[in-house]
Amino acid sequence: MKAFWIALERLLARMRPHRQWFALLVDAVVIALAWNATYLFRLGFERWTTARPDYDGWVLLALVGLYLIVFVAFGIPRCIWRFSGFGDIQRLLFACVVAGVLGAAAVMGLGLTKVPRAVLALHPFISLMGLTLVRIGYRMLYEHLRSRIVGDGGEIRRALVLGAGSAARRLIAGIQHDGWLVVGLLDDDPGKQGARISGVPVLGPLSAVAEQAGRLGITHLVIAMPGASPAQRRRAVDLVLPTRLPVMTVPSARELQEGMRQQLRDMEPEDLLGRAPVQLDEAGIGEVLAGRTVLVTGAGGSIGSELCRQIARYQPARLVLYELGEYNLYRIEQELGESFPALELVRLIGDVRDEAHLRATFMRWRPEVVFHAAAYKHVPLMERDNAWAALRNNTLGTWLAARAAAECGAKRFVLISTDKAVNPTNVMGATKRAAEMAIVTLAGRYPGTRFIAVRFGNVLGSSGSVIPKFKEQIGRGGPVTVTHPDIIRYFMTLSEAARLVLQAAAIGQSGQVLVLDMGEPVRIVDLAREMIRLAGHGPDEIAIAFTGLRPGEKLYEELLADADATLPTTVPSIHLARLAGGTEQVLGLLDWAAAAPLASDAEVQCRLAATIPEYREAAGSAPGDKVSQSPAR
Repeated sequence: MKAFWIALERLLARMRPHRQWFALLVDAVVIALAWNATYLFRLGFERWTTARPDYDGWVLLALVGLYLIVFVAFGIPRCIWRFSGFGDIQRLLFACVVAGVLGAAAVMGLGLTKVPRAVLALHPFISLMGLTLVRIGYRMLYEHLRSRIVGDGGEIRRALVLGAGSAARRLIAGIQHDGWLVVGLLDDDPGKQGARISGVPVLGPLSAVAEQAGRLGITHLVIAMPGASPAQRRRAVDLVLPTRLPVMTVPSARELQEGMRQQLRDMEPEDLLGRAPVQLDEAGIGEVLAGRTVLVTGAGGSIGSELCRQIARYQPARLVLYELGEYNLYRIEQELGESFPALELVRLIGDVRDEAHLRATFMRWRPEVVFHAAAYKHVPLMERDNAWAALRNNTLGTWLAARAAAECGAKRFVLISTDKAVNPTNVMGATKRAAEMAIVTLAGRYPGTRFIAVRFGNVLGSSGSVIPKFKEQIGRGGPVTVTHPDIIRYFMTLSEAARLVLQAAAIGQSGQVLVLDMGEPVRIVDLAREMIRLAGHGPDEIAIAFTGLRPGEKLYEELLADADATLPTTVPSIHLARLAGGTEQVLGLLDWAAAAPLASDAEVQCRLAATIPEYREAAGSAPGDKVSQSPAR
C-alpha cells in the first residue's frame, strides 16, 4: 500500500513543471460543469437539457474562455494548490465575480435573452464552490500522501504541538508538506480545548503532554509558544523533558524579524535561560550609529560578527571590518553584503598588534565609533605557552587600537571585556583587566573620545562556548565532559549581548566600565543534563564525566570586584562599575609588552601580578585528569 502512495506522489511531482497549464485545464472543466449544474438547479431534471437555447454551447465556450482570461489576469494559475489557503480562495472569489459580471453583461448586451438570468447570476458562485472544492481536495490528498510516506531517517515524524495559537496554525500549514504529521495540540486555554485548529484537535492542557505522547505514538514534541513569557516557556520545557522525546520549537518574533525562514528549529540552550526580552533605547542607539563610519576589530569572530549584524540595522554610512583571519572576514562580508546591499563595507585584514597598520587604517577611514572585539579569550589555551600572545593581543592590542582611535578623532571607543577580568585567576582575565585599565588611562589623556569598557559573561553560541562541544558529544553518544560538578557560569545569548553592547556605547561616559545584567548563574552540569534530555536521551543513555578544573579556571565568575563602585544607569540591564585607581601602573606593563621581543609564561604572570593586585593564579588540575563520572540525572 505504501508503494502505491509513493507512486501517486511521484506522479503528482512530475506534473509540477506543467502546473499552470494543468490548473487552467481543470478550472475550465470545473467552470463548464458548474454551468450545467446551474441549469440543473434552475430548470430541474426534466428540462435542464431540452429547455436550453440552441446557441448555449457557444455561450458556454465563450464564458469558459472569459473566465480563464480573468483568472490569468488575477494570477490564479500561479497559486500552488497544495498550499491553498484563505488568500487563494479570496482571489478566486474576486476573479469569479468579475468574470461573472462581464459574462452576464456580454450575454445580455448581445440580446441572448433565452439564457436565464438566474443562471447568469448563480454561475459565478457555483463555479467558486467547485473551484474551491478542487483545491481543498488536492491539498487534502497531498497531505494524506505526505503522511503515508516515510520522513527523514526512515520514520514517520508524528508531532504533538504545545500551544494552539496563531503560531501553531502557521506551523501546521507549513510542516505537513515536509513529511510531518501533526497529530494533536495542547493548550492551557479552556476555551480551545476540544476545538480543532486547521483540522487538528486540541487534546487538553500542556500538563497532559506525557500521557498524550505515549497514547498517540508521538516521535517529536514542538513548543509553539513564541509569545509566551520566559516563565511559561520554562514550564513547557520542564513538562516535555521527562518524555525523553526530541523537542523542537518555532522561531521567536525576533528571529523572524532577523530573517529566519525555518518553520522549525531545534531547542537551543538559550531557550532554557528564561530571560525576559531586552528593551533598548533604539532611538539613542540610532543617533550614535546612523550615518556614521563605524569600525569593528575582530569583525569575523563570534561577538564581532554579531555586532556587525546589529550595527548594520542602524544604517551607518560605512562599516569597516578589521579582522586578522581571512576566512572569518570573507564569511562576514559575504553575509552583510547579501543582507544589507546598500551598506558600504570596507574589508581589511589587519592585526591589532600592528601599530603602523592601525594608525594608517584609522587615519584613512576616520571612524567615529569603534568597537574593539579582537581578543584571545580561551582560558586554558592562554594559560600555558600562550601567555605572551594573550598579553600582546588583549592588552597591548587594545592600547594601540584605542590610541589610534583617539588620534584620528573617534567619538567613541568601546572595549568588549569579560567577567573573567574581575579578581582574575588566569592570564586571559588578567590581560582583559589590564586592557580595561589602559582605556581608563587614555580617557584622561584624550577628552574628545569616550573610552568605554563593556563587561559580560559567557555568550551562548560564541567561539569557545561549551554548547557546541556538548552537542558534538551528545551526537556521538557521550560522555558529556564537565570540568567540575559545582562549576557555575553566567550566560546570555549572542544577539542579546551585542544589542546591550550597542546600548552601552550609547549611554556610557568616558572612563566607565559598564556591566551587563547576566541574570541568574547556571550550573554547567545542569545545562548539560537538560541538553541531553532535549536531544531525546534519558539519564541512563548518556553519562556526564567530570574532568577537573582546567588551568586558570575557577568555579564561579564575578561581574564586580570588591573595590569597584557601582552606579545605576538609565537601562535596567546595564550597571556601571568605576574602577578604583591604579590605572597608571598599566603603562609600565604596556611599555614592557611593546619593547620585549618575547617572554615566558612566568614572566608574563609576574608582570600581570605586579600591575593588577587582585590577580591570583588559580591552581586548576591538568586537562584530561578525570575526577569522576556521573549519569545525566
